[in-house]
Amino acid sequence: MNNLFRLGVKMILLSAIIVMIPSCAVNPVTGKKQIMLMSEAQEVQMGASYDPQVVATFGEYKHDRMQSFVQSIANDMGKLSHRPNLTYHVKLLDSPVVNAFAVPGGYIYLTRGILAQLNNEAELIGVIGHEMGHITARHSVSQQSKQQLGQLILIGGMIASEKFRSVAEYAMQGMQLLFLKYSRDDERQADRLGVEYMSKVGYDAHKMADFFQVLNKMNMDSEHGGVPTFLSTHPDPGDRYSAVLQMAGEWHAKMPGTNWKVNQDAYLQMIDGIVYGEDPRQGFVEGNTFYHPDMKFRFNFPAGWQFQNAPTQVTMAPSDGKALMVFTMAAQKSLEEAAAATLQQLELNVTDSRKTTVNGMPAIVAMSTQSSQNQSTGQTQTIKVMSYFIDNNGSYFVFHGVSSDADFNAYTNVFQANMGTFSKLTDPSKLNVQPQKLLVKKVARTSTLSEAFRSLGVPQNKMEEFALLNNLELNSTVQAGKLIKIVGK
Repeated sequence: MNNLFRLGVKMILLSAIIVMIPSCAVNPVTGKKQIMLMSEAQEVQMGASYDPQVVATFGEYKHDRMQSFVQSIANDMGKLSHRPNLTYHVKLLDSPVVNAFAVPGGYIYLTRGILAQLNNEAELIGVIGHEMGHITARHSVSQQSKQQLGQLILIGGMIASEKFRSVAEYAMQGMQLLFLKYSRDDERQADRLGVEYMSKVGYDAHKMADFFQVLNKMNMDSEHGGVPTFLSTHPDPGDRYSAVLQMAGEWHAKMPGTNWKVNQDAYLQMIDGIVYGEDPRQGFVEGNTFYHPDMKFRFNFPAGWQFQNAPTQVTMAPSDGKALMVFTMAAQKSLEEAAAATLQQLELNVTDSRKTTVNGMPAIVAMSTQSSQNQSTGQTQTIKVMSYFIDNNGSYFVFHGVSSDADFNAYTNVFQANMGTFSKLTDPSKLNVQPQKLLVKKVARTSTLSEAFRSLGVPQNKMEEFALLNNLELNSTVQAGKLIKIVGK
């Protein structure tokens, strides 16, 4: 279960405010006092608690060489930053979305989507420096001070209790951090700090401006698969390209004689072979069927329902938000234990439970309810849940179908019909599907980029996309021996 999902349902994140005593703190970047609702120790604790949730939701992208490189750079820049005593952690996330973000306490995340779009080490260091700037200036902490943390879920106008957190894991547990949008003033300051930090470790900050220019050219949607893209969370503060170039020039003037690093070939060689775009090995949809080649199963979901797939679960919902289906796994030692432990954890009141089979596999079907009080009206409301627990060779798969008491009967047959389609995946054409990879190739002879692409077998309809991937024009001259990026298998 793959990349990012959001609840494709009209869910509203309600909140219980974490009680903190407001205090004045000196901003380490500006030197000015500002109101903060958390201390630095609380900030670090928050980051440490969010980190495993972020990694579990997105999935970690395994790339030992890149991971070692970005962590080493963050260590060096961190020591020269405005918060040298903070420990910085950089993680690679298994998402095709072009974005990077930071959470309080020193945690920086880079998607494999943004790694593919970068063209040299200097651009990468600029992105890390920019995110570090948000941390050192306490931008994310300031935003959190304005947010209400800890959520409940609204399904079809009905509040489900916080204990039903595995049904909406993505909306729960602080993942709203990703969706916070920085102000243009914050972005301007993070740009300035990113230029400063990368310059202090010897990288050419002019390349940071180049990457921002590429982002503008990409004209990305505000989000992809429910996840915001870089410019939607990091808005252009105005004439960003020229401003960053000017700041880079100022740092060059301050540090004459520096051998400014770009390291294009080293970076391209490092990203050669990374997964590009969606990874079907972790699950893919055709029509209204979900296939998971690595785990070798398949199931149908209702036609017209929104569908989001993440490492920990799959979420499905109709556009009116009156129901929700979640598919996940349980880790117990038997089917009976999986059912009992899951229902207890969710604090569901079981009204009926029976053993059955699903396509030859042992299964348990349970019907449950859960009641909670509407905080605004004081009225008690009830949701109903249909759960399927399926034993697939000792792995325990779980479906939950959720709706309000008033709407549940309208969805009973829908839940039952689709949960009952879970089966083993045996079709070789689905089992053997492979992801696209970013491939780094050497130009054989001096030519235009389009001619180089043509010699490498790039289809005409992909040339514009791949030109942007290289931050070049199709009529640009590329010298023999130059490394360029294409996509293939």
